[in-house]
Amino acid sequence: MLSEKELINIAIDYIKTFEKEIGRELIIPKELMIKKNYGIYFIYHSKIYYETKDWKYKLIGNAPFLVENKMGKIIEFGTSRSLDHYIQEYEASRYP
Repeated sequence: MLSEKELINIAIDYIKTFEKEIGRELIIPKELMIKKNYGIYFIYHSKIYYETKDWKYKLIGNAPFLVENKMGKIIEFGTSRSLDHYIQEYEASRYP
């Protein structure tokens, strides 16, 4: 089982792959992480949006994702529903 620090590092490496495409530095605010016994859910934003809260810097399509603590598998969710919905679907084994 992976540690919390390892899960966070996996998440950071994952969002770094989007930075080049987006052209902005991305961050994962710790206060938005949702820790479960099977992993951590992450939400990310552009750093400038998070610091300024200026909507012109808000990302579109930045889907939340889960990093499972068993093997570090990343599961990306959608943006059309709330994160709570996706958590419920995952916990009911209805999400791939």
